[in-house]
Amino acid sequence: MVPFKEELDLLMTIPGIQVLTALTILSEVGIDLSAFPSDKQFASWIGVCSGNKESAGKHLSGQTTKGNVYLRAALAEVSWCLSRMKDNYLSSQYHHFTRRMVKPKAIVACCHSVAVIAYHVLTKRKPYQDLGPTYLDSLTGERMAKQALRRLDALGYDVSITPKEVQA
Repeated sequence: MVPFKEELDLLMTIPGIQVLTALTILSEVGIDLSAFPSDKQFASWIGVCSGNKESAGKHLSGQTTKGNVYLRAALAEVSWCLSRMKDNYLSSQYHHFTRRMVKPKAIVACCHSVAVIAYHVLTKRKPYQDLGPTYLDSLTGERMAKQALRRLDALGYDVSITPKEVQA
């Protein structure tokens, strides 16, 4: 694997991915990802995309496809590792998912995120830049403020908000 040292190092910038998982990803996929036009198709090939079975307007089973079982298992181990980590975006994303779904579904959702990140790391040849553990909370805070404003507007109130200044 000496010729692929650069790709190994790039993959290991993703939290939870160590040497063995990076080797598994490279051995199953290779370094040329031109067979996958987008990250969505890459994640679907692995089998970490949720199913979307719909009939007559009813949503039925959301079971995932089988995909590449070796790569899927490796990403699941990475996701379980992320579930025990702190202070990074992917672990906070896992904990955000577990608030609204069961743990195995949260693991598959986290696997999808890791697969998309691995695709972009390998195609763009740039190391992973973590968004930080508070990124999702900042998005949720903005969403909650907009929702509260809409509800007050619907009740007939005219409200404007200004953020507080943080004192050091």
